Amino acid sequence: MHEDLKYWYLRDHKLFRTLSSSQIKQLCVITGFKKASKGEIIYFSSSDLPRVFLLKKGNIKIVTIDDKGNETIKDIIKKGDLFGELALEADNKVEECAKALSDDVAICSFLISDFENLLLRNPTLALSYTKFVGLKMKRIKNSYANLISKDAKTRLYQFLKDWAEQEGIQNGNTVVIENYLTQNDIAQVICTSRQTAAQLLNEMEANHLLSYNRKEIIISDITKLQLF
Repeated sequence: MHEDLKYWYLRDHKLFRTLSSSQIKQLCVITGFKKASKGEIIYFSSSDLPRVFLLKKGNIKIVTIDDKGNETIKDIIKKGDLFGELALEADNKVEECAKALSDDVAICSFLISDFENLLLRNPTLALSYTKFVGLKMKRIKNSYANLISKDAKTRLYQFLKDWAEQEGIQNGNTVVIENYLTQNDIAQVICTSRQTAAQLLNEMEANHLLSYNRKEIIISDITKLQLF
């Protein structure tokens, strides 16, 4: 990857805004870069050297794998998000991997040892990283709380509202979301069966709350979802 492009990838990320131009250029030296296409596996937690990843472009899913090889979605990673060994230590207790959900995925990565040294040399960056990871953990905690306290319909509405807020293109009350998730993916995210997720989406279409297909989801009036 050309160093100038790598520089701007890092320069644009809010985590590194406290660094000077010279520090960003030094950071480029230890930064790995990878592109992936839809369905491609980006990493296995047990097989790769422990790394911290930064998603620059596209979307991926983090899935856990049980003893029988069954996959369960743990998290959906969007542009600008961090994933991998965020605690800066390897955790081999749970087998997980990252898979590209969209075409033209671009990822920067750092070996944990290199990233730790970077944080030690830059206390302001270390503070920003702590806040960044803290917010991510809070979001995950809130998601688990929703799974426990709310029914499948409310969980789906909440998921769609969050997705629309983060990635949707809004025109008035109408929001269009580029759809890179299958019904099975959505079902796993909200912890229900594919059949239930499909039934709920069909009900929303019948009630003119949204239009769903493989390429996009059109929410006709986002304010109606906000009632749940």
